[in-house]
Amino acid sequence: MPLFDRYLIVDWSASNAPKTGKDSIWMALSEGTDLVWVHNAPTRLEAMALIRKVVELSLSSQKRLFMGFDFAFGYPAGAAARIGGRANWEAVWGKMAELIVDDEHNVTNTYEIAGQLNQTAFDGLTSGPFWGHPYQHAERYAGLEPTKPRHVFGSLSEFRHAERAHKGAKSLWQMAGAGVVAAQSMTGMKHLQSLRNDPQFADNIAVWPFETHFADDLTKPVTIAEIYPAIFDVQPEENEVMDAAQVRVVAQEFSEADEAGRFSACLEFPKDQSAGIRSVLEQEEGWIVSAPQARVEAQYLRDPAQIYTKSFDTIVKEADLTRVPNQMRDIAIRLIHSCGMVDIVDDLAFSQDCVQAGAAALSEGSAIICDVEMVRHGIIQSNLEAGNEVLCAVAKDEARTHALEIGNTRSAAAMDLLKSMLGGSIVVIGNAPTALFRLLELMDSGAEKPALIIGMPVGFVGAMESKEALIADSRGVPYISVRGRRGGSAMASATLNALSSGLKGGH
Repeated sequence: MPLFDRYLIVDWSASNAPKTGKDSIWMALSEGTDLVWVHNAPTRLEAMALIRKVVELSLSSQKRLFMGFDFAFGYPAGAAARIGGRANWEAVWGKMAELIVDDEHNVTNTYEIAGQLNQTAFDGLTSGPFWGHPYQHAERYAGLEPTKPRHVFGSLSEFRHAERAHKGAKSLWQMAGAGVVAAQSMTGMKHLQSLRNDPQFADNIAVWPFETHFADDLTKPVTIAEIYPAIFDVQPEENEVMDAAQVRVVAQEFSEADEAGRFSACLEFPKDQSAGIRSVLEQEEGWIVSAPQARVEAQYLRDPAQIYTKSFDTIVKEADLTRVPNQMRDIAIRLIHSCGMVDIVDDLAFSQDCVQAGAAALSEGSAIICDVEMVRHGIIQSNLEAGNEVLCAVAKDEARTHALEIGNTRSAAAMDLLKSMLGGSIVVIGNAPTALFRLLELMDSGAEKPALIIGMPVGFVGAMESKEALIADSRGVPYISVRGRRGGSAMASATLNALSSGLKGGH
């Protein structure tokens, strides 16, 4: 027997004016396996009026209703106590209902409230955690920085466990930019709390997974849950808006899975997550309803060219590349492709002349010096049309001996062994912070300077610090780096490959 009789799927919107069509509110209702209707609401208040009507009719006709909304139901662990005063999702919803204004013209105050919360609820942090607003609104929102703050978010995480598990999902602290859901989550929480507080519905609604404990208690006639349409394979019909296609497909797939007895698995505690985080998910963060298993079994792409093209098309669609100048675009795309994280562009740091300097050095046949063999092997040799020599000394016996002599790592010692080759070279560091620190020391002691430094060591000890030392003072050498702990051999070699493939006219 199916769990639900009807499915209402809602693609919410953070628009600050009435809007229909693309990037507005779309809803789809299915009953059994039949699609009943697809509707486009111009404002959130009009959408909620229709949602209330669906709930009312479902209850009066004794039809069990599942409602899925594409915004976050919670914040990373620890935020609820700061925002709502209790480590509980409902305290956050209550605070949003209290603070957020959303009028009949779709005008809301989410940016003002984000800045206000930064100043009150999160006053232990130097700035943030909320950040970002429309570029044309400069100086308008007190307490809200236009770009991502460069500090660690105190004891808070930048992402919920749900965002980490669903690649491409944005941080709930980011208020502006492509694909963000922070503002619509604020308004969504407000309106759903109002729905829950309505005496007509209060005893009949359960919020998944908070009140249902995932799939353990689905007895209430109405279940509200968080969904993420991007995990579904959606192909719009001719002239169909993508948002409309998404709500239609999700409603139909959930309905069909439920008819086949497979939908309950979508609501269970995720098998790939540690049981130790269950209480955090049920009390504060929430989770995203998974796609029916049938989608996992779909055929996959096998053609390398199609995979490559689709990967890069996906990156361009999902990543916010607006802060990246044109000459750095290919490098940013390659970096994302190498690590699978679209937000890596937020941490990208570089000098203005880095691309020109790297291209010139490659064209002149300059040597490429790598800190580890993984970086060397990641460089596409066929792109090096000038016959550039790719060097790495870390595996040499002399590196081991010299490392003992200087009391440093082999990677640092390898920089010493290649000191005579530094002048005019491209140095690519993707693993060892000590190699980057040593390179800076060598230049300070009079060594010839490279043409370009690609500094992307990875790790928890020294990686962030070595890159900040490079960014703060590159000794006049053009550079490309990634702030923070992230980095690695794949990212470093991908940066060099972006430069060399650009000379050949490729990506």
